[in-house]
Amino acid sequence: MSEDRITNLEIKLSFTEDLIEKLNQIVYKQQQQIEFLYRELKSIKEQASSSGGGGSGSLKDEIPPHY
Repeated sequence: MSEDRITNLEIKLSFTEDLIEKLNQIVYKQQQQIEFLYRELKSIKEQASSSGGGGSGSLKDEIPPHY
């Protein structure tokens, strides 16, 4: 192999390694967001189930706030 070809392959490898590192960071951040949203959803479900499960509240509680 020629020296130029090896140099080009090394450059491509370097860019590929940078891209993989950036993608790993993105995946890590997304996983953190998923875990946060999962905990939030779990909390909301627990609040909903502890409030009686629906139907037993007054009509005042069911009216949207803009009315």
